[in-house]
Amino acid sequence: MRRLAVLALLLATVAACGTDDTSDKTTITVFAAASLKGTFTEIGKQFEAEHQGVTVRFNFGGSADLEAQLQQGAKADVFASADTANMLKAIADEVVESKPENFASNSLEIATPPDNPAKIRSLDDLARPSVKVVLCAAEVPCGAVAHDVEQRSGVDIKPVSEEQSVTDVLGKVTSGEADAGLVYVTDVKAAGDKVHGIPIPESYGVPTTYPIATLKSGPGLPQEFVDYVTGSRGQAVLSAAGFREPQ
Repeated sequence: MRRLAVLALLLATVAACGTDDTSDKTTITVFAAASLKGTFTEIGKQFEAEHQGVTVRFNFGGSADLEAQLQQGAKADVFASADTANMLKAIADEVVESKPENFASNSLEIATPPDNPAKIRSLDDLARPSVKVVLCAAEVPCGAVAHDVEQRSGVDIKPVSEEQSVTDVLGKVTSGEADAGLVYVTDVKAAGDKVHGIPIPESYGVPTTYPIATLKSGPGLPQEFVDYVTGSRGQAVLSAAGFREPQ
């Protein structure tokens, strides 16, 4: 009988050790705006390096598409949107757990191919009928901001296509399919010599604010990731990429 008791104790100890090993392997799923791909990928690597056994998995896309996926039941731990409107939709859909925190802001810039074949010099040039311009769709944050820029400047742009994410707009420009596109300042900076950037004057440059929040659908360390993004190390990565403090 005593031998059986000792054996049972050993088995319990082994099982407990196995459980501990499994619990150390935690995955955090982050749904993030396409314009955050470069910075969040870097932040994710840093976070993993400081949290042994933790994996950060990303789903990047247009904020409206990501919010729709969450509303339809997609599982994630953190949502980082490129605007407040889609975060408010996520709150209304009751998928958000924590109070959203604004962690960065961005603004639009004109991107052209490196040789700028259409000779774009200002926003007014985008209204010329011969210029092929690509914008984000109206429901996407970069599209909503582009619309505000048009309204404030009085420039009426007729895009040849409307895309579902800012990275798709940038792709049309870098591939030579478009003469110009409105993308974020950070996208122009990240693209390097693949594009030529033309700043939009502050008089009609409309900033967009990025909020982040934890969600109700998954376990793990979501709040620690949010704290990392809003903390000094995450902010340093964002600042280096051209993001500004939230406005």
